[in-house]
Amino acid sequence: MLATLPFLEDTDFPVLIRQQLNTLQVNLGYLCNQQCLHCHVNASPQRTEVMSQTTCEQILAYLKVTSSIKTLDLTGGAPEMNPNFRDVVKAARDMGIHVIDRCNLSILLEQHDLAQFLAQQKVEVMASMPCYLEENVNKQRGTNAFQKSITGLQQLNNVGYGHPDTKLILNLVYNPAGPSLPPAQIGLEKDYKQKLKQYKIEFNQLYTLCNMPIQRFGSMLLSKGEFDGYVQLLKEAHQEKNLETVMCRSLMSVDWQGYVYDCDFNQMLGLPLGYNQPTHISKLMLADLQGKAINIADHCYGCTAGQGSSCGGALC
Repeated sequence: MLATLPFLEDTDFPVLIRQQLNTLQVNLGYLCNQQCLHCHVNASPQRTEVMSQTTCEQILAYLKVTSSIKTLDLTGGAPEMNPNFRDVVKAARDMGIHVIDRCNLSILLEQHDLAQFLAQQKVEVMASMPCYLEENVNKQRGTNAFQKSITGLQQLNNVGYGHPDTKLILNLVYNPAGPSLPPAQIGLEKDYKQKLKQYKIEFNQLYTLCNMPIQRFGSMLLSKGEFDGYVQLLKEAHQEKNLETVMCRSLMSVDWQGYVYDCDFNQMLGLPLGYNQPTHISKLMLADLQGKAINIADHCYGCTAGQGSSCGGALC
């Protein structure tokens, strides 16, 4: 796989400064039951990196002493494939922390009581659904991926997720199939809801995310000679107002070994949080991160281009 950081480091992206930390995003490992073309983590069934129980306990210890954190955002790979996933969820919920599970949906077919567990713990499910068309989903995610996603969504609906009269939140995530900006989030959400009605599927919101020119997707762009053009597209679509609400200002990302980064994308590029060398979360107990400069490179334009893009969807 071709490295993209050398093509991103020389940047004119505006300086960003950290605000108060309110979200801890934890990557429980790069092991996944799928291997998607757009995956910026380069996750797959062949990956062996999985967060240990010791590191999970250090994450929970950090949550206990950092009162400003209100949300624990669990990602992967498929975070549910980590054997400590459920213990981490339960412990965080016992602390009163809101938990998000970034779910690829097909994992629900492999862990048959997973939907019930998520509902019992009142976990918000952020489900990756790159398109409402079967052909496009299978092209990005593999044979039968669309039908597995539909079945997974139906399982979640059956335990109460996505219904307007429950507090079980089910949001879907859209990624473009190639080197283009996502369409307007509100309009696309209406299309999704209409198309998925034929499967009797309900969900709360659709979030649109921009593909980042890093890892598997970035390498593909380099191999096709499309990398520079895509980065230029992001730069030309930059919106200054999006700088106020980019996720890295209030979020910290933790990798499977417990090292910290300004965001999930910086984690994949090996750009450590506010320091010249990797820092472990166990060394940050009671540390005040507010006011520290955020590590930036040209991929940051992916978060400020057009309507903006973050782990919570469009910014404007």
